[in-house]
Amino acid sequence: MMPSSLRERLPAATGVIAAALASSCCLLPLALIVTGVTGAGLMMTMMRYEWLTLPVGAAGLVGAYALYFRAQRCCATTACRFVGQRRTRIMLGVSTVVVVIAVLLKFFPSWTADLLQQLT
Repeated sequence: MMPSSLRERLPAATGVIAAALASSCCLLPLALIVTGVTGAGLMMTMMRYEWLTLPVGAAGLVGAYALYFRAQRCCATTACRFVGQRRTRIMLGVSTVVVVIAVLLKFFPSWTADLLQQLT
């Protein structure tokens, strides 16, 4: 059985990993290019694997929510305190936004391009 601190951090960690996987095809390389860490070659390489990273990232996010609600239900049943619940919700929310943006960029590229042009 896992220690309680690890079990409480597992949903947030899973959500962050899922967001990183889902965004690794487009958002993560783009962020690395903008910050000057890497060049466009990484983005071209990662785009080849988006068929794998996007579904695995989305499935990981669903798993993170399942772990969160299971831990929350367990704490409600045993009348314990869910340590780090606010931080976990914030991490899951940020991860959800990242995954949704990655999905929008993948499936609606012209709409997202028009939206980004209007913002600038």
